[in-house]
Amino acid sequence: MTERRPGQWPVEQPTDATSDVDPERLYVKRAAEKALHAMVLDSIRHDLDQQPSGPSAQAKARIWCAHVLAIADDVAEAKRRAA
Repeated sequence: MTERRPGQWPVEQPTDATSDVDPERLYVKRAAEKALHAMVLDSIRHDLDQQPSGPSAQAKARIWCAHVLAIADDVAEAKRRAA
């Protein structure tokens, strides 16, 4: 059995995954992802801060969680169909 499949071990000719990586481009990409993450969480925090009481803030947080999980389910389903 000489047939080799992708990802099979051991690798006879490893590639240098870092040879084509531009550190500046990676830094900018990571900074943009981090900023987007912070904006989303700040938006949720702002919405929770608008609630009149602690229990209503917790109830709103549960609603946010349900919405995020529904989005995750939709995305996962779309990726399964695309694969």
